[in-house]
Amino acid sequence: AMERINRIAEHVLVGALSPNTTAAAAPSSPIVTKLKSKIAALAKERMALKTALLKKGDTKIQEVTVEMAINGARSMKALLTETSDLDAAKGIAYRGKSLFDCNKELPKAPGGEAGLPEGAFWLLLTGEVPSPEDVKAMTEEFHARSSVPAEVYKTLDALPKTMHPMTQLASAMLSLQQFSKFQKKYDEGMKKGEYWEVALEDCLDLVARMPVVAAYIYQRTFKNGGMPKYDSKLDWAGNYAAMLDVNDSEGFKEATRLYLMLHADHEGGNVSAHTTQLVGSALSDPYYSWAAGLCGLAGPLHGLANQESLGWLKEVMAELNGKEPTKEFVVDYVQKTLKSGKVVPGFGHAVLRQPDPRYMLEREFALKHCKDDPLFKLVDCVFQAVPPTLEKTGKVKNPYPNVDAHSGQLMHFYNLTQENYYTVVFAVSRSMGCMAQYIWSRALGLPIERPKSIGLDFLAKAAKL
Repeated sequence: AMERINRIAEHVLVGALSPNTTAAAAPSSPIVTKLKSKIAALAKERMALKTALLKKGDTKIQEVTVEMAINGARSMKALLTETSDLDAAKGIAYRGKSLFDCNKELPKAPGGEAGLPEGAFWLLLTGEVPSPEDVKAMTEEFHARSSVPAEVYKTLDALPKTMHPMTQLASAMLSLQQFSKFQKKYDEGMKKGEYWEVALEDCLDLVARMPVVAAYIYQRTFKNGGMPKYDSKLDWAGNYAAMLDVNDSEGFKEATRLYLMLHADHEGGNVSAHTTQLVGSALSDPYYSWAAGLCGLAGPLHGLANQESLGWLKEVMAELNGKEPTKEFVVDYVQKTLKSGKVVPGFGHAVLRQPDPRYMLEREFALKHCKDDPLFKLVDCVFQAVPPTLEKTGKVKNPYPNVDAHSGQLMHFYNLTQENYYTVVFAVSRSMGCMAQYIWSRALGLPIERPKSIGLDFLAKAAKL
């Protein structure tokens, strides 16, 4: 035990090495070598900026108010996230690129129009739009890393099939933790400069395995069980769609590619991202950290919002009883919903003050692929009716739809109808952003998070009550 403590003390005392430091490991594939080189070069630049900023560390960036302290730290600028940024007017941007630009510029599947999630992952990690050749190589890398150990399947098979799919997914990540390369190297006494490269290995493994584990959970929970049919000829998202085995059309694969690309990252302040980075700041490995993030994602106010939005739409459909939706009918139903003390799921956002670009891109897809779907007709009607109705109340800062108001319709259209599973699809996508953030937290040598908590009496004194 003392030997391990001495090794840990040694790597702390030595301090962070250059971002170019290479951890001793098995030889990387050419695409991972290229990826590491690009991350290392960017990390060198960002570390220099971080060092310069710390020399002016007493510079104030904003005032902290009583409301911020009470209301969930809303708008409090206190987290460092390099991969993406959420603007109230423009929505999320991956490394400065809007989602509209990402969808346009990222490489596509043959004959496809949706930007591939593998490309988004590369962009989040490197700040660069990858070439089609690089994305193809990343897809092959994910295929090579996708094998899930038998122990993980045994863990899942021991769980009740009635257990929520998100609980199963978090359990699977914890089961995978025993295979963490980061944890193994840490126990051996690796130095700080090696953290990000070893973390990258874990994160690539985790992202590669997520669709396989998620598809296995779907099969055992909602179908007859058995191993999903893996197709290494398909891309990461297309293969996931195929493994679900609910719709074999190219349309469903494209919808899945679009969904997984759009949900990949959402800066660092949302519950799942912040939880993952908080736990990771304690140097918990990527599997521990992502398992914690998944538990946050499972909350009704975060990842389950998609499910709740579809539930509300189906309630409206039931009220319509086969009739075509009209703006007048929807306005009346929304007013009844609000008068009952409930909210309209899928509308409003903690940060956004404009229609969610993710929603608009999904709407564009639906108009092209399923405009005659009865549920889409309702979604379209709701899009036109709800914002002005909410605006008239004077109580809503953002009356516009967010992505949750649309995603369920697309899944339902392609026969993925089990609403309890929708958050798992979200998780497959968000694993990329959270892992990219984890890697960059280690590359920048960010310390353990430890904000100061306060009580209401402290705030009362500050407010001079």
